[in-house]
Amino acid sequence: MMVAPTPPPVAVSAAPKSRLGSVDLIRGAAMVLMAIDHVRVYSGVPPGGPTPGVFFTRWITHFCAPAFIFLAGTSIFLYGRRHAGVSRYLLIRGAWLIFLEFTFLRVAWTFNFDFLHYEMAGVIWVIGCCMILMAGLVKLPQAVVGALGVVIIAAHNLMDSPLGGLLEGLDQNRLSGLWKIFYVGFFAGPIQFGPNGPNLIVLYSIIPWIGVMAAGYGFGRILTLEPRQRKMLCLTIGLSAIGLFLLLRGFNLYGDPRPWHAAGLGRNGMPPMPPLFAFLNTTKYPASLSFLLMTLGPIITLIPLLEGADGRVVARGIALFGRVPFFFYMLHIPVIHALALVVSKIRLGVVSPWLFTNHPMGNPEAPEGYVWSLPLLYFVWAITVALLYLACRWFAALKARRNDWWLPYL
Repeated sequence: MMVAPTPPPVAVSAAPKSRLGSVDLIRGAAMVLMAIDHVRVYSGVPPGGPTPGVFFTRWITHFCAPAFIFLAGTSIFLYGRRHAGVSRYLLIRGAWLIFLEFTFLRVAWTFNFDFLHYEMAGVIWVIGCCMILMAGLVKLPQAVVGALGVVIIAAHNLMDSPLGGLLEGLDQNRLSGLWKIFYVGFFAGPIQFGPNGPNLIVLYSIIPWIGVMAAGYGFGRILTLEPRQRKMLCLTIGLSAIGLFLLLRGFNLYGDPRPWHAAGLGRNGMPPMPPLFAFLNTTKYPASLSFLLMTLGPIITLIPLLEGADGRVVARGIALFGRVPFFFYMLHIPVIHALALVVSKIRLGVVSPWLFTNHPMGNPEAPEGYVWSLPLLYFVWAITVALLYLACRWFAALKARRNDWWLPYL
């Protein structure tokens, strides 16, 4: 459920232009898929469920945040090869993203101004935090940064075994806020700043996402290699990640706090999941090793397979979104929210007050009779993508003909 607002990709002389086109295509596809989940937020359709339509409507969007954040790290590497002062750039951009998450995006999600009782640290927040941390990490050798990222991704689930005990007394711990920001996230409840608020819900904790961005930074070197070597390495890394996911998840060896066979049996009053759904229902908050292997493996595998595909008509349109990802993200939430108001007026005769509650994590359940059908959800999604294509085409053309200092920050 989310975008990678990255520095603009820069052509590298050592690699062909098509490589960057494949990255834009993957990033653009992730943007389009992300919009499905954000339409779902205002549709009242639950985030997953026992039917294939509902389950895969949510599951397919799991690839978005890993793609955004991993490729953001890659773009930082490519940007640094052609620009000086990358650390300063990352500090300013990171702070800018955090500011926008808690102001513009807060209002766009909710269409209310009750800042005192609800704030959400979403994907833009965590990308901003990770960029600030990367401002220091880019001073280290690239191989060290990449290795550190892989270690964080692989090892952070070692914290899962004591996590239950940590949560029990977390709110009485003076460091509870830091734990929630860096790892535990919203499952431990909001961070309360005083008895009367404001309350901050941490949807995306910094760990393991700083590891994903750092690994993407290390991966950037691979994208500068000659095509045959690049393809071989991408396929080796991507397919190995998929194989490791199947092994670890299949035998519940390590990498996810929720064994899939237990979810398949049903627990805590929830109906049992079909085995395939349970197997794919990995933990996203905080993102487990299984979740990241399941998503990053196919993403990395696709990079060489899509080289040159951005010349086709549909692919060109999708790649356009990948060239202006942050602009797309900032625009798509208020557009979707506004369309939801229109749908409510048409279907119910009134604009439901539920649409002005604290979406997407602080809102109550949708009122009776409100929930959309899946065909309506996808129809509104198609309208959203069409409207955003026109806006993104205009902005991409603006960036192509102008070089204003502020354009890289959008």
